Amino acid sequence: MAYVPPLPSGCGFPMMSDDTTTALLRRIAEALDRLAPPPPPAADLAAFDAYVWHADGARIEPVPRVNRVAMTLLRGIDRQADTLLDNTRRFAQGLPANNALLWGARGMGKSSLVKAVQATIAAERPGAIALVEIHREDIPSLPALLAALRGVERRFIIFCDDLSFDAQDTSYKSLKAVLDGGVEGRPANVVFYATSNRRHILSRDMIENERSTAINPGEAVEEKVSLSDRFGLWLGFHHCDQDTYMAMVEGYARHYGIEQTSDELRRAANEWSVTRGARSGRVAWQFIQDLAGRLSKPLDTV
Repeated sequence: MAYVPPLPSGCGFPMMSDDTTTALLRRIAEALDRLAPPPPPAADLAAFDAYVWHADGARIEPVPRVNRVAMTLLRGIDRQADTLLDNTRRFAQGLPANNALLWGARGMGKSSLVKAVQATIAAERPGAIALVEIHREDIPSLPALLAALRGVERRFIIFCDDLSFDAQDTSYKSLKAVLDGGVEGRPANVVFYATSNRRHILSRDMIENERSTAINPGEAVEEKVSLSDRFGLWLGFHHCDQDTYMAMVEGYARHYGIEQTSDELRRAANEWSVTRGARSGRVAWQFIQDLAGRLSKPLDTV
């Protein structure tokens, strides 16, 4: 073993008492606190009509300007609109209401309807109800959001757009517990609205994989399919026909004051839908944006 000479006298770190060490650590901690940015103030949950939940930091951020479409511009979904409006109106009045799943064809106004319904009820009963959007990837933090809203003197629609789960994703189990309420129960001032392209939210491959690998295939499939059963209200959205698509286009054109003859508008809108390979509310809105841009016509989407 190599010889290691002793350190000369006076070298190394001086011995410190416990009190000195504690005082030094306290000064370091206080210095770090001064360097760190202050935490953002808590959102005023009575001041805005819409908020976004951020799981990172467990904070609710207000949305001063909501990207929404007026209820009168939503065409071809009258039954769905009436049903969701009635459910939400009862909820705003303090009466029992169901969680809602809006499922079906892309671009047919599922998320637009949720935002339009909230705006309609807020106009009828100012301050009574607000929308809180939660992103799909933040679903595991849903219990924390419910805890933040529980007891607030206001009613909230928690909204998740494009909700779906793929293989190896087990966060749907936490959503099932929240929808059922768990031990505490779902807060009386909260309902959960979600949109999905899938009726059962879970992919067919995910369900079939469970069927083929589980010891009891029937129970495994039932476990996954039953997630959508937690929504008391199912609203289906389907592809629209030519007349409904044209009604959407003409409604947007009138609303935004786009001046074109009916024949010109219908011909251009039909060509646009052919190039997109689909007819839907989203395609109609994209056509109107393109047309307004070519006509140098600003669109006020508030």
